[in-house]
Amino acid sequence: MEGGPDSACVLGIDLGTTSVKVALVAGTERGHVVAESCSRETQAYSSSVEAGLQGMEQDSQRIIRALNECLAALPQQQLQRVSHIGISGQMHGIVFWKRDQGCKWTEGATGPIFELDKVSHLVTWQDGRCSPAFLSSLPLPQSHISLATGFGCATIYWYLKKRGCSFSVTTLQQKDLVFSFICRMLRFSEMMSSSSINFLTSYDAAGTIHDYVVAMLCDLKKPVMSVQNAASWGYFNSRNKSWNTDILKKSGFPVHLLPEVGDPGSIAGRTISAWHGIPKGTKVGIALGDFQCSVYSCLTERTDAVLNISTSAQLTISMPSGFQPPETPDPSSAVTYFPYFDGDYLAVAASLNGGNVLATFVGMVAQWTAELGFQIQESAIYAKIIKAALGQNDSRLSVHPTIFGERHIPEQLASVTSIAASELSLGHVTRALCRGVIENLCSMLPVQRLMETGVRRILGSGSALARNEVLRQEVERILPFPVVYGKDVDAAVGAAMVMFHRK
Repeated sequence: MEGGPDSACVLGIDLGTTSVKVALVAGTERGHVVAESCSRETQAYSSSVEAGLQGMEQDSQRIIRALNECLAALPQQQLQRVSHIGISGQMHGIVFWKRDQGCKWTEGATGPIFELDKVSHLVTWQDGRCSPAFLSSLPLPQSHISLATGFGCATIYWYLKKRGCSFSVTTLQQKDLVFSFICRMLRFSEMMSSSSINFLTSYDAAGTIHDYVVAMLCDLKKPVMSVQNAASWGYFNSRNKSWNTDILKKSGFPVHLLPEVGDPGSIAGRTISAWHGIPKGTKVGIALGDFQCSVYSCLTERTDAVLNISTSAQLTISMPSGFQPPETPDPSSAVTYFPYFDGDYLAVAASLNGGNVLATFVGMVAQWTAELGFQIQESAIYAKIIKAALGQNDSRLSVHPTIFGERHIPEQLASVTSIAASELSLGHVTRALCRGVIENLCSMLPVQRLMETGVRRILGSGSALARNEVLRQEVERILPFPVVYGKDVDAAVGAAMVMFHRK
């Protein structure tokens, strides 16, 4: 380990959408180095009983299990030297728990660990249960960020509204048949809504999944949430760092579920127990947004823009120091201003359509192949379509790839135009699809704006970009800037770096 055998190190944790990653970061004369790291797929996606096909939930227990597996894989000797823990994770989502019964501490193979007790599933940022009509029925937030489905406060409202309607049946008694029918329907409605009533009353704390981990490690009676995560929930004023409590109370919102809010980089508490060999009393930072930590791990110059394509896709630039976002949201704007660190903001084109679009395309090809009576692994399909696309330098096909919609235009789905008989090969279609992903991002944050803000270089990152040469070719074709790949954009490392710089 370059930091020396006795040097203290910082543990960075990222609870991502599909995987958990941990990284031990040590300081050296040349800066920080990643001494050890480990990642595990969570395989946590779970069906939603109440929200049906529109719901997108994850089994919280599987996420924590993956976290425990990662930590158990790190060298005990190095974990014993951890002085600070930085934690990031997927924003917007929400998990509920019982304050005094959120976890149980048990003895694991590597020392004390905590396991879930009275904790709900995680409703993720990908959740689609809140329709545009439902969202428009909610109070207007006093926030610079428009409310969207998958946001924590919107999800709470959904559970609140699922209580159903209260009807007066006194005037229906004159017609027994009608009355009997209505009563049966009411009983059915009560059965469907009672689970939602019981759901909200079963818990007295809520946060993101990484807020939950911080609360358990530090035994916080009330969770603490960073400005970054609070803004991602909606109904939060980033200027004065406070929830829209008055607005929420007037609509019957359970404001007791809202966490306290603190500055990113501040200390939330200390570990109440040894944890996988990490000493008791270790300082734990307030949970951070995974996006901000990813940017923090690589962005060193304000003239750089960060292009990240993983499950989703983001194109990001730094705003000038002192910038303040507008007081009210512009629902039609494709650019969102994310709170960063030290009062700064990032301008982000945060697309819901990135590597997940290509994964869906591969899944579709696999399904069609199976329906024709053949079996082929999706990994093999991915390799073959990329190879085919590399053989096609261009395609006149035009693919608008928004199969998951976008937060600013959720009703606009994907489309394909300029279809010619000569361009229906897998190579042509894959090339057009990859180009469409990049063009969609650039329609949200145009090249002209990048030039106006002084961008001189693009830092390319993300798993989808790393494994897909066609995507990289389209980036270089569309964006008129030098592109640097291989920049290690890593939320776990970023979370550790935040703690390092604030020790």
